[in-house]
Amino acid sequence: MNKYLLVFLLIFAVTNIISQSKGYLVIIGGVHTQETSKKFIELAGGDNARIIIIPNAGSNPVYNSELHKKEFEELGAKADYLLFTRETADADSNLKKMDWANAVYFLGGDQSDLTRDMLGTKLLQKVYDIYNDGGVIGGSSAGAAVQSEIMITGNELLNKDSSLAFVSIQKGNIETAKGFGFIKSAIIDQHFLKRKRHNRLITLMCEHPNLLGIAIDEATAIVVNPDDTFEVVGSNQVLVYDPTEAKNIREDKHGNLGITGMKIHLLISGDKFDLKTKQVIK
Repeated sequence: MNKYLLVFLLIFAVTNIISQSKGYLVIIGGVHTQETSKKFIELAGGDNARIIIIPNAGSNPVYNSELHKKEFEELGAKADYLLFTRETADADSNLKKMDWANAVYFLGGDQSDLTRDMLGTKLLQKVYDIYNDGGVIGGSSAGAAVQSEIMITGNELLNKDSSLAFVSIQKGNIETAKGFGFIKSAIIDQHFLKRKRHNRLITLMCEHPNLLGIAIDEATAIVVNPDDTFEVVGSNQVLVYDPTEAKNIREDKHGNLGITGMKIHLLISGDKFDLKTKQVIK
């Protein structure tokens, strides 16, 4: 009897794992628009969307949460938000709200504040559960940067002159930290074209040549599907840096980095890309 019970439990566990499927990521490069909000809500079920807003990256969390809540509700979704610190993240009231949700949206600000308050918490595990059960995870600016496993913090380690941000491509200059890891095969950067952030992502491509770099501009998003393809949505562009077949990554005596044969794809709205094959989908 015990043997049969064990077999049944194993079958049940495997069936439960198979029944789960990754959901969608809506990663916005900053300055979210009604177009990106509509796409987020559509993927979350339209009128059945139940969105939790997490404002910990930014200042004035109540005001910004209320603003986004109103916008989501005007577009037909149901929405609520959480106010918490690292110490209160796992409060029963927060976890109960997460059980209600089928989508989570991270507001902009400082991505390091998000990881400070959420890494290692039951609350973040609830976010993973929503995603792994077919839900939608979205975010803009800091809420985009935090979604890759290697997260750009926005700080430089060598250049101390804040009036000359990211003016070099030097080894050890770009600070990174552990992100939430919804994207493991690439590093996400945001506000990319508007703020001319090429140098910092090229630096990281030289230092992490096994990963892609996905650079998303403002008012633009990538929608990452469960099959690890994504589509560009919005008014501007997305660049994909691919150093995975590059050669001769090198450094001179000044710490300047060099790389040979790195690919760059410049994508516009409607373009699609396969993260597994590293190819634009025609």
